[in-house]
Amino acid sequence: MTTIPSINPTTGKVISEVEMHTEEQVSRMLKKSAETFREWKRTDISERNELLKNFAELLRKNKQQYGELITTEMGKVIKQAVPEVAKCATMFDYFADNAERMLEPEPAEELCNSTIHYEPMGTVLAIKPWNFPFWQVLSAAAHVLAGGNVMLLKHSSYVPLCALEIENIFLEAGFPEGVFQTMLIDGRNASSLISRDEVKAVSFTGGFDAGQKVAELSAHNMKKFVLELGGSDPFLVLDDANVEMAAKTGVPSRFINTGQTCIAAKRFIVMEDVAEEFTERFVEGTNKLNIGDPMDPETDIGPMVRDEQIPALEEQVKDAISKGAEALVPGGRMAGEGYMYSPTVLGNITRDMKVMSEETFGPIAPIITVRTEEEAIELANDSEFGLGASVWSQDRERAMRIASELETGMVGINSFCTPQACLPFGGVKKSGMGRELSRHGFLEFMNIKSVKLM
Repeated sequence: MTTIPSINPTTGKVISEVEMHTEEQVSRMLKKSAETFREWKRTDISERNELLKNFAELLRKNKQQYGELITTEMGKVIKQAVPEVAKCATMFDYFADNAERMLEPEPAEELCNSTIHYEPMGTVLAIKPWNFPFWQVLSAAAHVLAGGNVMLLKHSSYVPLCALEIENIFLEAGFPEGVFQTMLIDGRNASSLISRDEVKAVSFTGGFDAGQKVAELSAHNMKKFVLELGGSDPFLVLDDANVEMAAKTGVPSRFINTGQTCIAAKRFIVMEDVAEEFTERFVEGTNKLNIGDPMDPETDIGPMVRDEQIPALEEQVKDAISKGAEALVPGGRMAGEGYMYSPTVLGNITRDMKVMSEETFGPIAPIITVRTEEEAIELANDSEFGLGASVWSQDRERAMRIASELETGMVGINSFCTPQACLPFGGVKKSGMGRELSRHGFLEFMNIKSVKLM
């Protein structure tokens, strides 16, 4: 029997070995999913909402337990892991409270005898990453299930215990068997499921290359898909910004989850009039971060999820230094057990460096200085990605104008971009297509049907 090792990145040691599902088991899951959908879609919306509320309550009740599982299996510091679980509970409450309104048939414009209905598609295949083991899965599952669809999860092989626990919570909350199922399979086998008749749509979060493959297979098989493929988010500090607040927010914006976050600030673009002050404050804040045991509630920076994530960071830093960058906070790989990488801050950055063109999925912060607002906007948009951005200015009208010019899916003004249940989440360009969350995400996996009465 083939197994998946669950590894504690703090120690580098195997926690347990989890058996992978066989092709026969996966086929049974697909069949079960299709059968369950026929009943689930007919379940009264009030019953579905009650189950969503049950799920939210279980998350709140056991948030410490689930947070500790996240910390043990992927290394997220406990003071971020527990809030991740609590945020998922709030999201389930949101869809429980709003799904009925979102599903309400609408009268068609000008045609008084016609209505627009929203009906579930069927089985949604969710392929999700490790960096937010609960949120990444549940931010899709909440509205997928609320709308009457069912879900099959292929989670990252880095977090098999989290994947199994999520399914257990659904069952404990009272959801019928087959509404949500976890498959322990590899990525290649997950991609092959897109062609199966039982699968009607795909929700994918991950890297661009894998996402492109999912898009190709989905298009070939005429399946709906939503992709979130990462980002290289700009953090623009204008010459009239509250620099103290910008730097204070910028540090956690970059280093949350040890920098392993698609929506984190990744390119700090600072106008020269405030660059020196911002840089000093940012470096000071970085040096105050506590690095170590992620189970310690005082720890800010835990391990990288795997040792193989570190060479890419080392190459990005090496490239920047070779082209003239200055290591304001040297950081780097740390000695000892586990996969520790200390935060790195780079100054004297130029746009030809990899840290400006590639996604830095770890605790590296490049700071680049620009002279004008126009240069800041042009540099912010000079990226293959377009997920999120932050704009810092005390002139609201100016900030709003700049936000409208940024090629991204979301913008935070004097704030850090964070997903919220009521806001559509997703990007443009190579950051993906489609949306999760809010009514916009809810409708992605619904059949929008016109009904005309004569």
